[in-house]
Amino acid sequence: MTTLPRGEAADVNRAVRRRRALAAAGAVSAGLLALTACDKPTPLATVTVGTSSVHSEATCGGEGEALKAADLAGCLKDKGIESIKVDPDDTVRFGVDPEIADEGWTILMNGQPLTDSSTKTYRTVPGSVFFNAQYGASGDSTLVSIKEGEQDVTGLWSFKLKKDS
Repeated sequence: MTTLPRGEAADVNRAVRRRRALAAAGAVSAGLLALTACDKPTPLATVTVGTSSVHSEATCGGEGEALKAADLAGCLKDKGIESIKVDPDDTVRFGVDPEIADEGWTILMNGQPLTDSSTKTYRTVPGSVFFNAQYGASGDSTLVSIKEGEQDVTGLWSFKLKKDS
């Protein structure tokens, strides 16, 4: 038996519930405050070969504003680029978020256009193209970029394709 007077136990449970509710409300408020400090991420571009894929936010831009030519040259030399192995017999699949597709996008190989501009969210290219000297490739790796924008470049997503033979 308890030694509390009749009704006292109910008051203790009510206080515990009130404290839990206040703690939960505080946690939700802190989470919302933390989210307001975050920047909106740029749209993603993805490269898939077989069952492997890599994706990246914009190397440069991706926020709707036109990039300067000098900025683009620096973006193509960025060292923190995602890489993926490509067998020349495989098909390389490129996918972009609808926000990129709406602006039109082009696949660049070593800075030169490889495809025409497209407003689709998905394109495929034979893997052999990326290691063929006829298309400007040299060595066992190729820098491939996705350029957003038909007239003005508003974003650039870069990937390094490494020959897997």
